[in-house]
Amino acid sequence: MNIKHSTNHNSPRLHYLDAVRAFALLLGIVFHASLSFMPIFIGWAVMDISTSDFVTYFIHLSHSFRMPLFFMLAGFFSHMAINKTTLQHFVHSRLIRLVMPFVIGWFLLRPLLVAGWVLGADSMKGDVDYLNALNQAFNTFYELPSNLLIGTHLWFLYYLILLSACLTIGIVLFNKMPIVAKSLTQRCNRLLSTVEHNPWILSLLLFPTATVLWLMNAWGLDTPDKSLMPNWPVFGLYALFFGFGIMLHNKPILLEKIVNVGKAKLCFMLVTPLLSLWLASFEANPIFGNYSLTKLVFSFGYALMMWSLIILSLNLGKAIFTKPNKVVRYFADASFWLYFIHLPIVIFLQVAFAELEIYWLLKLLFISLLTVAISLVLYELIIKTTWVKRIFIPIKKNI
Repeated sequence: MNIKHSTNHNSPRLHYLDAVRAFALLLGIVFHASLSFMPIFIGWAVMDISTSDFVTYFIHLSHSFRMPLFFMLAGFFSHMAINKTTLQHFVHSRLIRLVMPFVIGWFLLRPLLVAGWVLGADSMKGDVDYLNALNQAFNTFYELPSNLLIGTHLWFLYYLILLSACLTIGIVLFNKMPIVAKSLTQRCNRLLSTVEHNPWILSLLLFPTATVLWLMNAWGLDTPDKSLMPNWPVFGLYALFFGFGIMLHNKPILLEKIVNVGKAKLCFMLVTPLLSLWLASFEANPIFGNYSLTKLVFSFGYALMMWSLIILSLNLGKAIFTKPNKVVRYFADASFWLYFIHLPIVIFLQVAFAELEIYWLLKLLFISLLTVAISLVLYELIIKTTWVKRIFIPIKKNI
């Protein structure tokens, strides 16, 4: 395995991976839109008057795999970008595509999000004050750099920046130490050969995934939005998926094995969410009275569900989106912007819908579709027509 020059340098673009990446980001919009419909208050901006237990199950399932899937594909496309251009170009593109949105997002989105949270709290008290919300929002600028990530979803950019930096440093060191590089390459190739010929690739991935999940604070996947200091179990998990994405691009045969899973294994994977949901019920009542052991068992079940849903997503994407499609390409190009801008829109709409006597599922559909529609209008009017498109729209010839 060569971390910089893979064997599939001139391989055709896999259009279904663009579709799956867009799906992961769009699912994030629905995920955040659903949080106000939880049957118990979870500390979200607002709690709707119409709730459902089904939302709890949806959140458990969708939260388990959407960002790991996204980070895996980020690793895949990062390795593709490095192989198609140069390391210097990759670093420059990450500065534009990751660092700039992170900085812009804090100044643009942070006050809007804080205002949304203040309005949500006010609405649950029956007294909404827009001026007070905006005033509190803009006062957060004086808090720099404390609480930089709290209340935002920009942590995903921060962790992508960290992983891209690690990848860059790794390549530089790899190229400067040829003897060590040769030894590591031989070992990696032996490992990959073992993985390629293992009929149950999933089983090899469960142990490291379950281990980092067990080390997290919550039962499931922690959201690292509290500090610039990396949450190491979370960083380890996303590094695992990012690295696996690099491996998939470096070894196309491994990707082919994953997206051509037999029907029996697919059926088994469809059942794994039920196992995870059942194990989650023991959080308040540990098996055998041992909390750590119960959490460990749950972590394996959660890891199994996580990888199963990722592999199912890839197989479904391969089955439906193998050929180029203009609509899919449009949403794939727009998906980064949609996810970047969606959260303040979602929260404001949740506050607006919270007290309306409408069934929760209809509200969820309205909020999700309106968020995408508003974001696409902004995409057409601002992003595609100005220099900002360099930040939010991928350059097709490179990545």
